[in-house]
Parts: sequence; structure tokens; C-alpha cells
Amino acid sequence: MLLNFNALNLASNTQFLDLKWFDEDVYTLLFRLAVNLVALTILIRFMYYPITKRKDYLFTYYLIGIITFFLCFGLKKLDIDTGMGLGLFAIFGIIRYRTDAIEIKEMTYLFIVIGLSVVNSLASRQISVAEMGLINITTIALVYGLEYIWLLKHETRKTITYERIDLITPDKYEEMKADLESRTGLSINRFDIGRIDFLNDTAQVRIFYYADEQEMSDYHNA
Repeated sequence: MLLNFNALNLASNTQFLDLKWFDEDVYTLLFRLAVNLVALTILIRFMYYPITKRKDYLFTYYLIGIITFFLCFGLKKLDIDTGMGLGLFAIFGIIRYRTDAIEIKEMTYLFIVIGLSVVNSLASRQISVAEMGLINITTIALVYGLEYIWLLKHETRKTITYERIDLITPDKYEEMKADLESRTGLSINRFDIGRIDFLNDTAQVRIFYYADEQEMSDYHNA
């Protein structure tokens, strides 16, 4: 038994080009990676995706979560402050998303994914397994409560180009709403008028509607 332990210790200390072949932290990495994958899967695949059906964000959230996890786990083993790592993530986020309009809900999910990945990667005495589990469970439970219990109606929005700018005045709000509903076939909850182009007689209009109610309306009409 002692011989096997010495052999394992020797193998772990064997280096090739200043790189270790094995480190006992790999067990910690595997355990915390499994916890992180389970948390991300529940949050992204089973809570976010069924509502939005956005495969692009599904892809993005998974990869950002995993890369954030690995970066934080690696930074922990080096003499690099975690705050520097978080600053790098913020810079990467600004570079990636500064040209694309990302909605506040998607940005919130992105922040949750990064936050959980950072917490799950900090394998130290300061954050125990129980605390890590409590943070994950509380976050997932809160998101579930907001998405599926308290906020049962999920408001969806679309941006369209509208050419009847004679109806964009506040006194013709109801007439414009009726025209938008007849054109789109949607039961519109509200709408906002964005950029107006008087040269081409068009305006950018954001319409908001409840997707769940729309699906039920189509079902009954059928």
C-alpha cells in the first residue's frame, strides 16, 4: 500500500517540459465541473430555452459558462487575482456584444451563467460544497419561480417597419393598434414607436404581445 502511494506521488510529481502529468486537483475539477454542467443545463435547457426557443443564446450561454468555469479554475491555481479575471470577462463581453442589441432578459441570464460558473469553479476552503450547492439551488429556484409561477405571461416583442406614419400621433393610438393587429394577426398588448424616417415615410415600431395567449387564440380559432 505504501509502495502504491509512493508510486502515485512520484507519478504526480513527474514533469515534462515543466508540466505535471497529474495533479490531485483534477478530482476537484471533475466534481465541480459536473455540478456546473447540471446547474447550467437546468437553467439554460430546461428553463430558458422552452420559453424563448433561441438556439443562438443556448449555444452562447453553454460555451460562455464552461469557458468562464475553466478560466476561473485555472486562475485560482495561479497568483492572479480573481478580480482581474472578472475584469477580463467584462472586456470580452463588451467586445462581443457592443455591436449587437441584446435584451435585458438575455443579459440577465448571461450574468447568471457567468456568476454560477465563477462560484462553481472556486475550489477553496472559503466556499464549501454546501455553500456552493445552496447558491446553485437558490438561484435556479428563484429563476424558476419568476419564469413559471409569478410571471406566467411571457411578453414577446418584434420590430417592424411601418409605413403609415399618419397614425403615429398619440391621439390615433387605438387606430394604429387596430391596424397593426390586422396586419400582423397578433393580439398586441402595447407598442412603441422608434426611429421615424420622414424621407421614406416609414417608422420603426416595436410591438409587444403575449406569445402564450397568441398560441391559445390560434388553437381556438382553428
